[in-house]
Amino acid sequence: QNGDIFAPCALGGTLNPETVPNIRCPVVCGVANNQLSDETVGRVLLQNSILYAPDYVVNAGGVINLSFELTDTGYDESAAMNKVRQIRETMENIISISKQKQIPTSEVADALAEERINAAKLRQ
Repeated sequence: QNGDIFAPCALGGTLNPETVPNIRCPVVCGVANNQLSDETVGRVLLQNSILYAPDYVVNAGGVINLSFELTDTGYDESAAMNKVRQIRETMENIISISKQKQIPTSEVADALAEERINAAKLRQ
């Protein structure tokens, strides 16, 4: 695949040890769920100098918006859009940590997600 961005938008598992070396794009950013065939593929992408935007970060806008639709106080479009805009900041943070620590963005995103889940559990 040649181009600026490879965007897997349909099937999951399309990024695997066999397909990644054939990608000739500096960035993978798509909306398909579960793009990595397994957790080792994040390292393969990193080793091939391909920046990977984890699917659940890229897809977060829909879930964020839905969370604002399901409140007891009614939908607040402005608050929802403000939260959705934070996806960029989250992705920039993931990329920064990945570069600093030389670990795949997929692993950084997983760690940050686990931190957020654990923090939410503690607030309950």
